[in-house]
Amino acid sequence: MYRPLPKSLTISKSSIDGLGLFAKEDMEQGRNLGMSHLKIGNTIFRTPLGGFINHSNTPNCVKGELRMTDEDLKGESYKYKKWNVITSQDIKAGDELTVRYTFYKI
Repeated sequence: MYRPLPKSLTISKSSIDGLGLFAKEDMEQGRNLGMSHLKIGNTIFRTPLGGFINHSNTPNCVKGELRMTDEDLKGESYKYKKWNVITSQDIKAGDELTVRYTFYKI
């Protein structure tokens, strides 16, 4: 069954801006929470994980970049990248997850 967010996360009101992602359980540093963004050509797509995570100058998560090249789909070659959100420190239940924005102007 498809889940737009990992079971360990929820969306709630943020003191940073609007809504944000919050931990429902304690998480250790280095936990891969899944894909936040996908870039095909010059177009960037956000998943719910990427759409609700807020910016911080002192983030508790990072975006890990994975490059994929020459993926063959129906006889055509595509180059794409994807980014996963990974905790960069231990996170307590109730904490808001944040990253440093690099795709958008803040």
